Amino acid sequence: MSAADEILDIVDDQDRVVGQWSRGEAYARGLRHRCVFVQARDGAGRVFVHRRTPTKLVFPSLYDMFVGGVVGAGEAYDDAALREAEEELGVSGLPRPRFLFKFLYDDGAGHSWWSAVYEVRCDLPVSPQVEEVAWHDFLPEEEVERRLAEWTWVPDGLAAFERLREFWTEGREESAG
Repeated sequence: MSAADEILDIVDDQDRVVGQWSRGEAYARGLRHRCVFVQARDGAGRVFVHRRTPTKLVFPSLYDMFVGGVVGAGEAYDDAALREAEEELGVSGLPRPRFLFKFLYDDGAGHSWWSAVYEVRCDLPVSPQVEEVAWHDFLPEEEVERRLAEWTWVPDGLAAFERLREFWTEGREESAG
């Protein structure tokens, strides 16, 4: 089965399932679905960054600071986060990613998806799927910040990253207050 044939839950603006369509049809029709974004860090705290292959269905050849993907029909966000992280990093036995928050991504052109953001520590040697990842490395957070203006990033990952920075900033302010 190709990625375009994968069945997805179609959801409303409250993230309630309202139907099911193939991934290809969901993308073509701009139907709202579910995705997971997992920020993977190594033992030194560096962020896993990669460039997508040119054959990806969406955002080919762009950089991303998350691993993840669509949530399959009937699949829980938490299960999708672990499955996608292990698939894209090319590992097994990864700890369950920690859920941080969820937001509704909207590209402004009629496409939106519910996006659950997670984090996970990956101390295992990674071996990303060559069909999905053209280049990868664990980069220090300062380098990721520097590369934001230099590289072309997937727009939904960039939106998730901006929200993640806000999440961490708010968390520090609350703990200091």
